[in-house]
Amino acid sequence: MKTLVTTEYSEVEAVRDVSFDISAGEAVGYLGPNGAGKSTMIKMMTGILVPSAGELSILGRTPHQHRMANARDIGVVFGQRSQLWWDLPVRDSFDLHRRIYDIPAARYEGNLAQFSELLDLTPFLDRAVRQLSLGQRMRAEIVMALLHDPKILFLDEPTIGLDVVAKDAVRKFLARINRERGVTIILTTHDLQDIESICPRLIMVDQARLIFDGALKDLRASMGTRRRLTLEFASDPGPLDLQTARLSSDEGLLKHYQIEREDVSLVDVLAEIGRDRALKDIVLEEPNIEEVIRTFYQGRNTAAVTA
Repeated sequence: MKTLVTTEYSEVEAVRDVSFDISAGEAVGYLGPNGAGKSTMIKMMTGILVPSAGELSILGRTPHQHRMANARDIGVVFGQRSQLWWDLPVRDSFDLHRRIYDIPAARYEGNLAQFSELLDLTPFLDRAVRQLSLGQRMRAEIVMALLHDPKILFLDEPTIGLDVVAKDAVRKFLARINRERGVTIILTTHDLQDIESICPRLIMVDQARLIFDGALKDLRASMGTRRRLTLEFASDPGPLDLQTARLSSDEGLLKHYQIEREDVSLVDVLAEIGRDRALKDIVLEEPNIEEVIRTFYQGRNTAAVTA
C-alpha cells in the first residue's frame, strides 16, 4: 500500500558532554531552561533511564544495572508524580514504605517522629492522601522519601505549585536535613529561590550541554555586583552625579543608582555625598539570583549570536 504521507524522525540528544562529580553531603542545584535535559539526567541517575553513551556512577554503582541496590540508597521526589497511595491515610503509605525497605521499627518510628515534627505532619497523618492540600501532600512525599535514611535525595520540582508558606517550610527542612544528617541533595527546579535557600553549588545546562558548574557566589561574582542603591532626601539636592555609583533615575527626593564596582562600599558612597545634604534614608539591594542567572544566559546567547 502506497501513501503520500511519510513519517520523518529526527534524533534529539537530551544530554551531551555533561560531566561532573558530586561529593557526599553536598547540596547541588541542577538548573536549565525547559528541554535542557534536567529531568533526563535525574532519571538516568536514579536508574529509570539507560544512558546511550558515557559513564554514570552513583555511590560506586551503575544505576540501571543495580536498580535494587541503588533504590535502597536514594530517595526520589518528583513534584508532579506521587508515591503516596491516593485513597489510604498517609500513615498507611508510610508503613507500606517501611515494609518494602525493611526499615527497623525503632529507626522508622524515630525518623517519622522527627520528620513529622519538623514538617508539622501530625495533624494529617491519619487523613487520606486525596484529602490533603498540595502543600501537605508534598511534605508527606518528602518525608516518605527520607524514611529509609537514603544517602542521596533527588528532588525534581519539589515546590511546584506550593504557596509561599509551604515553600518556606520545605526549603528550611531540606537545608536542615542536608546540614544535620549529611544527606546529599540534587535538586532541579524552576524556582530559583529553592536554589538560593538550599544549594551552595549550582550546575547549569542549556541545549543538553553543561555551561556552568561552581559555587553560586562565584556565579554572582562573575556577573559583577550591580547593586542597586536608593537615596531618599528630606529636600531635593538637585542633580547628584557620583563617581562611586551611576545614576539610573532621578525622582527628586528619591535618587536611584547602580553600584557596578565590587570595590565600592556604602561607606565610600556616603563619603562622596557628604554631610551637608539632607539624606533621610538609604536602601542597598544585592542582585537576586534571578537577575544573576538571567544576565548569565543573556550574555551567553549574545556571544553565540555574534560568534
